[in-house]
Parts: sequence; structure tokens; C-alpha cells
Amino acid sequence: MSDPYSEHLHRMNRRHFLSKTSLGIGGLALGSLMGCVPKSTDLLTGSDSKALPMPHFAPKAKRVIYLFQSGGPSQIELFDYKPLLMKMRGQDLPESVRQGQRLTGMTSGQSIFPLAPSIFDFKQHGQSGAWVSNLMPHTAKVVDDLCFIKSMHTEAINHDPAITFFQTGSQQAGRPSIGSWLSYGLGSMNENLPTFSVLLSRGAQRPQPIYSRLWGNGFLASLHQGVQFRSGKDPVLYLQNPEGITSASRRHVLDVLAKMNDIRMNEFGDPEIQSRIAQYEMAYKMQTSVPEATDLSDEPDEVFELYGEQARKPGTYAANCLLARRMAERDVKFIQLYHMGWDQHSDLPMNITSQCKDTDQASAALVTDLKRRGLLDDTLVIWGGEFGRTNFSQGKLTETNYGRDHHPRCFTIWMAGGGIKPGITYGETDEFSYNITRNPVHVHDFQATLLHQMGIDHERLTYKHQGRRYRLTDVHGNVVKDILA
Repeated sequence: MSDPYSEHLHRMNRRHFLSKTSLGIGGLALGSLMGCVPKSTDLLTGSDSKALPMPHFAPKAKRVIYLFQSGGPSQIELFDYKPLLMKMRGQDLPESVRQGQRLTGMTSGQSIFPLAPSIFDFKQHGQSGAWVSNLMPHTAKVVDDLCFIKSMHTEAINHDPAITFFQTGSQQAGRPSIGSWLSYGLGSMNENLPTFSVLLSRGAQRPQPIYSRLWGNGFLASLHQGVQFRSGKDPVLYLQNPEGITSASRRHVLDVLAKMNDIRMNEFGDPEIQSRIAQYEMAYKMQTSVPEATDLSDEPDEVFELYGEQARKPGTYAANCLLARRMAERDVKFIQLYHMGWDQHSDLPMNITSQCKDTDQASAALVTDLKRRGLLDDTLVIWGGEFGRTNFSQGKLTETNYGRDHHPRCFTIWMAGGGIKPGITYGETDEFSYNITRNPVHVHDFQATLLHQMGIDHERLTYKHQGRRYRLTDVHGNVVKDILA
């Protein structure tokens, strides 16, 4: 069979040749001015979509499952027990505690900030004695496997920049996400599934939106972007063959495209061409691997009992946690779950109860399931949102109802497995759950620690773009060594 690309070149007349080459030269000149054309040194350091020579040291974790609770879960209702708030209920937040902190537009107009204690009961659990409210009975059973960090803090006070900050290291959109950095630095452990997979679910209340750029590749090659899995017939869009196209004919088309793209790559040296070839090949392999990985029919009833009956319903948080375990078994490197609906500015008691009902059992089940399968030791599981909630009520405070605004100064996340010390609580907040009193952990510290557990020195994982070397932690971040096993 003749080479279609060669035939195309032979058919090119003088006018087409001059037009295409002049545009190509002009594009290269413009690209060099804009910093878009990779230099040979960039190709040698990994900007050609291939994994870098890593890890920098022996990793404690092979994969990450990040259970992102979008909207800002209230630490006061879940993990940060503050009995003083009961005694001071309804009193105005002392200015000595607030210290002129910036507020959102939703509470900046309030004349007073009435302290609102949680109406939920707290108890200590496990040998570690971790405080957990009765909203999280299943999480309470696994506290000795968890490391609670109560001293997280961030500068971002609104959802979009705060989530973007956690996921990309910058409050401004356009930087690569954590999963993309790991794909760029470490490559894949599974040739038939994406290195970076994304699963979405939502609670009952109207949630803050989630944008696909949160799992985008930014200025890295598109090969490193996250692949979103959906519920329904086609977990990954545009994966199956169109009507009338057989697997053999698709294979032939891919082979021809690869040959044409190789020629193009040799001419222009654009690493995005290699990404395109790799993505075509991955899509072809995923036609078989994705249906197998997402088919829960082979899971026994006791697994659904562990995760909860919602795990039988595609698209739920419980089903996504079970899928995350199946992906971890298949060595997907970074598995990102987003569960929306934690933004409780009003009717908090009712709405947070619903959120916990959706997430508590499945989150704890994932830790238990990984542990009993021998996967928790080298799988880092993370649970948390973009910020916490205020200790005062947004709007009217009643005996049984209140809301809370965004609070970036202190909030709680937990981590498990992957070389993290189990059964500990790190960091402390004041009696108001408003300021950190010991061992603060910044977003960049969290990111540096995550990369460290994957065998990466966060200061050395960089990418040169538009004349500057970028990294996930920007110019900040310290590994939180006290929580490492």
C-alpha cells in the first residue's frame, strides 16, 4: 500500500509549498518570541512527554488516591472539637481572635459574628484517641489508620482560586495539576490505562462547579492531562469505534497516522506530536482495559456491603471509591476523586448530614479495602477540601440551624498509607478553631510532602516555560517530616 503522506507531498504544487513553508517559518519565529518552541535542552530534561530520570530517592508510595471534598468541609462539625464554643454560644467573635482577618463578601457586612458551636456530638476513638463527631461513624472506626492534620491553612478565601491552588500550586488557572506533574516526572505503571484518572460525584445540594482545567496539563505536554471517567455506557467519551469501523480498520488508521506523525516530528521536533501519537495508542488500548476496570459485576456482595449500597449506583461517591480501588489494583498512578456539595453557608446541619451520609462509609471502606488487600502501604490516600469554615454563623443563629462562611486560616484533612504515620493528629488550633497554635501546614507543604512520598524532591521537579523554571510548589514548601513513618 502506498504511503498517503508521501503521495500528499508529491501532489503539493509550488504555490502550496511556498505557502506552507512561509507559514511554518513565520510560526516558528513567532513561537520563539513567545517562548513556545522547545529548545534542545528542554527535550533532554523531559519536556518531550517522556518520564524524567526519577524518582530522586526510594518512594514510599507508588500511587495516590485523592478524595477531594469540594466546597470546604467544616472542621468544627467533623474533627476539630471545641467545647469553649458551647460556653460562648451566640457571643460576638472577639476581635483579638479575628485580628482583622479578611472576610468574603457574604459576611463582611455583618455587624456581629455570633459564635456557633456544633450541634453534633464528639467522642474520642481508637487507641489514638482521635476526636470525631457522630456524623462520621465509619471514619471513627479507622482513625488508627489515619493521620489527621488539623493545621492546614491557605491564602485563598474563595472556591475557585482555593481549589486551583490545591490542585496546581497557583491560585491562577493555567498551571499543571498534581497528577500531571506526577505523570510528567514518573511516567506510567500501566500501559493500558491513563496515568492520571479523574472521577466526579456530587451531593444533594447545589454544589460549586468543578472545571476540567483542575486536571489539566497546563504547559506540560497534553499526554499528562487527567482523563475523566463518567458513569453510564461510555466511561470515557469518544473511546469506542464509530458505527461501521472495525477494530482492524482502526488499527490500520492508527498505524498510518503514527507514520505520518513520525515524519512530522522529524521535520519540526514538536513534542506535542509525540503526545498525540501516545494518546491515540492509549485510546485504542483503553477500548478493552476501561470496560474491564469499570465493570463492577465481578465484585462480591460483601464488597458492596463494605462500601454501602450506593456503590452499586454508577456516578455516586461510593461507586467512585470502589472504582478508585480497582484502578489502584491496576497501578494507575494518580486517581483524583471530586465530591461536590460541601459549601454550607446556610442550613448546615441538614446539608452536612447528607454529605457525610454520602461519603463517610465509602471513604473508610476504601482505607479498609486497600489495607486488607495489601495495597495501603504503598498507596497514599488523602481526604480534604480547599479550606475550612468559620466558627461564627453566617446570618441568623438559631438553636438547630446556622451556616458557616469560608475560613482559610485553619482546617482539617487526613492522610493514610503511603508511608504516612498512622494513628496520629498533627497540628493544633486555638479554642475557637480560628487560628493555628502549633505546627502549621501550608498548601505548598502538603504538596511537597505528597511528592516526597512518591520519591520526588519537589524543588527538583521543574519545567522551563517562557524563560522561567516552574514547579508545583512554586518557590515555597517544606516536607512535613514529623508525619512520615
